[in-house]
Amino acid sequence: MKATSILYKILIVVCLASCAQKKDDQMEKQKQIQEQLGKLNSLLRDSTFAIAFAKGQDSAYYSSQKQAIPAFEDDNQKIKKSFKEEKIAINLAAFYAVECGIGVFINQKDGTPVQLLQKIVNKKTDSGEVLLLSRFANATWKTGQPFRNLNRIKRENFIVANYLSEAETKKDYDQVMAAASKLLDSLKAYESSSKEEQFKEISHLLKNKQYALEMAQDMEAAYYTAENKPVPPFVSLAEDTATIEKNAFDEKVATNLAGFYALECGLSYLAASNNELPSDVLQSIINESITEKDKQLLERFANATWKASQPFRNLDRISKDNFTPFYFLSAEEIEKDWVQIKTAAIMLKKML
Repeated sequence: MKATSILYKILIVVCLASCAQKKDDQMEKQKQIQEQLGKLNSLLRDSTFAIAFAKGQDSAYYSSQKQAIPAFEDDNQKIKKSFKEEKIAINLAAFYAVECGIGVFINQKDGTPVQLLQKIVNKKTDSGEVLLLSRFANATWKTGQPFRNLNRIKRENFIVANYLSEAETKKDYDQVMAAASKLLDSLKAYESSSKEEQFKEISHLLKNKQYALEMAQDMEAAYYTAENKPVPPFVSLAEDTATIEKNAFDEKVATNLAGFYALECGLSYLAASNNELPSDVLQSIINESITEKDKQLLERFANATWKASQPFRNLDRISKDNFTPFYFLSAEEIEKDWVQIKTAAIMLKKML
């Protein structure tokens, strides 16, 4: 009995020591995650890094297409843009976030677009689903900021999503709810249709410039309503045909940053939901050892940010064949998204 008692006490001590070690390891891992997210946060707000990153992404794209790499010249050429089209682009971020977000849920859990939209609108989503949709909304919002002005990446709320205040996070999700409600209403006639038929209608809506205008108007109205402010006219009579002057170089930089924001928001999501070190995820991307589930998730982040960038370049670009739900994308188009993610991962890994 005495020997048994001693053995029992030894086992308790070993167990306690093991638990203490696990707790210490977990605390150390959390510290490393926060340190890496902090570094990522500083890179997000660094315009010098943004330009260097954009040049790297541009080169990677042309190389992957086996095309000659054009000069990425820092010139001051001015281009004229439609004021109205830019305002539409600014207010479409949540639409693309919701479209890509429900695609993830359907891919992982099955269901139809209408069923997933009903779940969002009726507030039946769980905390993990809310987190993912919020990250998609943050990624698509970030994508639009350098198109408006590269200096906007230095604003206080242009940070890693994990560091956002509750009020800022709520703004993202308010936009998600508004976009989901609008899209659900637009799919009423397809409620009993198959998943493929519903995706076909979403594809039609994605390419429709009139629908883009209606969605943008609803999104802006939802923003002001959530802020308890009166809703102003979307554009005045003068603004309807007005043009604004942009710098061609800044737009080229902005165009090539979509992959960065896709990866950054994907990393912050995986750090929060799976307790993963950003550097470990980056290495798994580079080594192609990443799980298929996480790879597809990052590809969808890339598709969402790419979509968010297109109307800023020209609203006509939403009519292109590949401006469609991920569900219909060819393997070749998906590979383009993955090339952007992998190139971004290589650049970020060096920094982290």
